[in-house]
Amino acid sequence: MLAGTIPLALVVAAIWFAIAFFGNQAIVDGLTGARKVERSVEPQIYNLLENLAISRGLRTPTLRIIEKPELNAYASGLREGQYSVTVTRGLIEALDRDEMEAVLAHELTHVINKDVRTMVIASIFAGIITVLAELVFRSLFYVRGGRRDNKNAGPLLLIGFVIALVGFALAIVIRLMLSRTREYVADAGAVELTKNPDAMISALRKVSGRSRLKAPDELQGMFLDNQKEGFLDSLFATHPPIDKRIAALVRFGGGVDPGPWAGQALPAPATAVPLSG
Repeated sequence: MLAGTIPLALVVAAIWFAIAFFGNQAIVDGLTGARKVERSVEPQIYNLLENLAISRGLRTPTLRIIEKPELNAYASGLREGQYSVTVTRGLIEALDRDEMEAVLAHELTHVINKDVRTMVIASIFAGIITVLAELVFRSLFYVRGGRRDNKNAGPLLLIGFVIALVGFALAIVIRLMLSRTREYVADAGAVELTKNPDAMISALRKVSGRSRLKAPDELQGMFLDNQKEGFLDSLFATHPPIDKRIAALVRFGGGVDPGPWAGQALPAPATAVPLSG
């Protein structure tokens, strides 16, 4: 049974990889509800993203929007010409121009550093390992349940359990293979691009506690913020706490922390223009 399961598992893994690799953006859009928008629909955001990309000699990523009130964003794609930056409607309505520019710069930094490509590939392989482990475990469980006279069923089931455990553990490790420091680096990259640490700080303050966007764990690792509750969840969190990110921006970027956002607009610098204006 095990010998027959391994080829089947490899075929399933190959199909999974092909679908996920070539259709990753469609899958991400389907899971999050993101839709592509043109400059004519969201000219201010599109222009901000375009200007940032031009400043680094990059093709402008596709702009996508999720029509949900949560405050979050992410970059996706595997190569030049396929990259996208997605923001939620809640983020658009909550941030002013400078804050939105900082968030877009944060996501563009992930593109520049190839974080987004690594995250997509890591997610694909995490899924493949999970599928392989589950198929092997289920096949051995079938041996244990369907052939009660098989003296080797017990040891085989134990082997299957160990394989599945190792597989799931590897999947978790792959999801976390990009250190949490990548978010600190992207925050710093946003400051480098915009020369405005205060905007990145105030954007994070607004996002804090309002970012919980429903999506698979693999996708949540790509989000601007992905905070979990509970000891185990925080232990395997893909993002550092926002307070620590802000502290780093204050210490190394020279920014000023305005404190927690209560829901009303933060006092904006004289040069900041509300995005919705």
